[in-house]
Amino acid sequence: MPTTTKQDYYELLGVARKASAKDIRAAFRKLARKYHPDLNPGDKSSEEKFKQLQEAYDVLSDPKKRQMYDQHGFYSDNFPSAGPGQDTGDAGVNFDFGGFDFGGGAGTGGGNFRDLFSQFFRGGRGAEMEPEHEPGNDLEYQIEIDFWDAVRGAVKKLTITRLDSCETCKGTGAVGTPQTCSSCSGTGTIRQVAGKMRFNVPCTRCGGTGKLRTSCKTCGGEGRMRRTETIDVRIPAGVANGSRVRVPGKGNAGTLGASAGDLYLRVEVRPHPVFERRGNDLYTTVPVTVSEATLGAKIEVPTIDGRCIVRVPPGTNSGKTLRLREKGVASARHGARGDQYVEIQVVVPEPTDERVRNLMKELESVAPSDPRKDLFSKAGV
Repeated sequence: MPTTTKQDYYELLGVARKASAKDIRAAFRKLARKYHPDLNPGDKSSEEKFKQLQEAYDVLSDPKKRQMYDQHGFYSDNFPSAGPGQDTGDAGVNFDFGGFDFGGGAGTGGGNFRDLFSQFFRGGRGAEMEPEHEPGNDLEYQIEIDFWDAVRGAVKKLTITRLDSCETCKGTGAVGTPQTCSSCSGTGTIRQVAGKMRFNVPCTRCGGTGKLRTSCKTCGGEGRMRRTETIDVRIPAGVANGSRVRVPGKGNAGTLGASAGDLYLRVEVRPHPVFERRGNDLYTTVPVTVSEATLGAKIEVPTIDGRCIVRVPPGTNSGKTLRLREKGVASARHGARGDQYVEIQVVVPEPTDERVRNLMKELESVAPSDPRKDLFSKAGV
């Protein structure tokens, strides 16, 4: 008789009809933990639900069974599949194994008998129910720091929410001593019938281990719990805006004691009112007087190391850039420092004083000049 159900297998597992094998497996494992008889002792409805989930997963996890189910709306071990060597006209199913090698090698025109049945029972229900150790996922958070924290490095406090190891079961997902499985008497296998043949397959209750784990009720057998914590994060010197800082082992914990993922911090650096960073170079604008720009001068300019004396050459115009070697930011990777570029900005005095106006007129008469002399010829107008 074909396997039937009042509820669609896909609806039973809560997945779409086009769901991938990975999505189907994840949905089954989540529901199986919820309705497993060991976690619901004496609950007949949970036991029946668990059996229905097993039946649905047994079909949808096998590509050939799933194809038959999608095509006909049901699956049966005895469902006839017309082909050479098969008789589909009788109530029973007759098997013709011509062309198969029952030994270790390939037969004439066929494949290995052992390979045939390893594919037929590949990934049975019991094998899929065996607990898997899956590493934890990585997490990413954003952190905002100021300019000086980025240049010099700092230790910042950050509150994160992550899946951490369950304190009750220490991340194993189980408590107490494993018990011998009563379904398979500790052998790890049970007998399954396919047509007129019988095979030993992994036990569906213990997953082929022969032992029953008592799932931790605190974490539902997963070995981890969601927890919020505040951690100290070291920001390396020289970190740039938009870069990522890795904190090993502070991602989500893995299942059943597997290794945890990492935490990645995307750094956002607040701008500074004086220093503009481009790569590892710094850019600053420094004002000078007309006399300093005309006659030349030694002036102090700010750097990340403190004040620095810079010589302004005579006749310096606004916009001229002076380069200070290795006065930039040290690279977070190799430590080499960038440069600092100082842009000169000539500040013209306001002509509010009569003496200032007279001096400017006298300067114009002593050293007349036309800075726009060649402008129009270059412009072609």
